[in-house]
Amino acid sequence: MDEFSSSTHENLPVHKAAVIYDRLIENFGVPNWPKMAPLDEMINTILSQNTNDRNRDSAFVSLRHRFPTWEAVKDAPASEVIDCIRSAGLGNQKGPRIQEILRQITEETGGLDLDFLKGWEPERIRTWLTGFKGVGMKTASIVMLFSLGIPAFPVDTHIYRVTGRLGLRPAKMSVEQTHLQMAKLFPPENYGTAHINLILLGRRICFARNPNCPKCFLNDLCDYYSEKESIVQKNGTSR
Repeated sequence: MDEFSSSTHENLPVHKAAVIYDRLIENFGVPNWPKMAPLDEMINTILSQNTNDRNRDSAFVSLRHRFPTWEAVKDAPASEVIDCIRSAGLGNQKGPRIQEILRQITEETGGLDLDFLKGWEPERIRTWLTGFKGVGMKTASIVMLFSLGIPAFPVDTHIYRVTGRLGLRPAKMSVEQTHLQMAKLFPPENYGTAHINLILLGRRICFARNPNCPKCFLNDLCDYYSEKESIVQKNGTSR
């Protein structure tokens, strides 16, 4: 087994992750993620589910333009909220879900300012956030990392796919477990950059279907590419 091989929890591929991190920066640079208030970030991430960034941003801007405060969103007719976020898709689900979360937060805390979470332990924050319907581990981790400045590694579908192919996680590891795995592989100060650049890799090169392996700057480290090349050589066929 070489130094970059996939490994168990007791022998994590930390060095491989470090090499991948450096190459991602060489090719994509250090990204800039604009900081949002915790509640803004949570709503924004809910809007991002099953859509692209452009549609998410359009829906968020429309919502904030139509309603001056989150209290106004909470108390608005559901049809108006749904209409505002239509560009993000699944408005009939996301709209009522967002309003219900706002109502629950108000009932539990007396307001809609989530800055108090900064004084909590990370696991308590994660448990509290994921207690809301529509808020999973990814959304909670994004709020923690990018809004609260608390180390957490968010894993979306791109990151889950890419890390599996690269051999940064066992093939059958769940998405939830992958959050914890990535948090062990990368230093906390690198979580944000690693998160965003792995997403870029998935969007630009490592597609779900027909990944552009020959053009990938990580193919020499990739388990998926190595296995594919072995099959090609064994069958004596060309790419």
